[in-house]
Amino acid sequence: MQGLNPFHRGQGDGGRPAPVRPAPARPAPMAARVPRKDPAPSRLAYRLNRMMLRPLVRRLVHVGLPAFLAALVAGIWLSDDTRRANLTGGIDAIVDRVQHRDEFMVKMMTIEGASPVVDKGLRAMLPVELPASSFDIDLEKLRERVLKLDAVEAVDLRIKPGGVLSAVVTERVPAVLWRHARGIELLDKTGHRVASVTSREVRGDLPIIAGEGADRAAREALALIDAAGPILPRLRGLERMGERRWDVVLDRGQRIKLPEDKALQALERAIALDRAMHMLERDISVVDLRQEARPVVRLGLEAQNAIRQARGQPELGPDGTPLAPEATAGKAAKTTKKSG
Repeated sequence: MQGLNPFHRGQGDGGRPAPVRPAPARPAPMAARVPRKDPAPSRLAYRLNRMMLRPLVRRLVHVGLPAFLAALVAGIWLSDDTRRANLTGGIDAIVDRVQHRDEFMVKMMTIEGASPVVDKGLRAMLPVELPASSFDIDLEKLRERVLKLDAVEAVDLRIKPGGVLSAVVTERVPAVLWRHARGIELLDKTGHRVASVTSREVRGDLPIIAGEGADRAAREALALIDAAGPILPRLRGLERMGERRWDVVLDRGQRIKLPEDKALQALERAIALDRAMHMLERDISVVDLRQEARPVVRLGLEAQNAIRQARGQPELGPDGTPLAPEATAGKAAKTTKKSG
């Protein structure tokens, strides 16, 4: 009967109900597993990542490759002659419009400190006719061309507001005349050529030097002329001898031969001798000071003939050769006739 009693199964000892044990839960069906991605890169990706760590490769990819593609596209586009001509013409038109705007135009030129000859030459050197764009005038090249003029020592070129090209010229000041085989030229104090003249009378107020290479020693020549003070009224000029030393040429055919070195001191010594003994007032043709320890004086022709006549020797002619006795006698007769 216990089997028919429904409470009999749940009773334990003493008639108490037995604890009910829950039935074990059935496991839920498992979802399909998603395959996990392998964190390790592939061999190709690894190599590419390693290459990108190099600065050269990174710069090539980020800069070089886009530049190459841009150049390739531009080259393909410019390969057509029509497109290239249109592009060039458009750029030229834009540049021309900008350069010829009113604020960039030079309308006039002013020149200060130039003589009429230099003024005319400078205006002729302008590469364009005014009015013109300031972009068409290269001031540096124009300055170089102007400085090639012998009479110009310096020039300041600038474009001022209002379209004015200003030129301030400093001309060379002639200081001496230089006579050489090709003519007579004006030199400044440095020996630079200023201009050519037809004769000395054009600038009779300037001293004159002569001889080849005299222009390269113009500074020394001017110093000698400044030191010639007491004999300056008799000075006819300086002559360069052998391109290495000077001869001071005076009136009456007198010369003072100066040494190659210390020429100024030698000239001062000659002036001191003249002050002390009136040396240059005598019949002397040459004062040779080339050797400092032994100055030499050459007598004039009349003084030499007077000495030779006192010694009973034939007189000398202008060329320095002895005259025949007949010529000497004829000359003496003429002298006696004139005195009678």
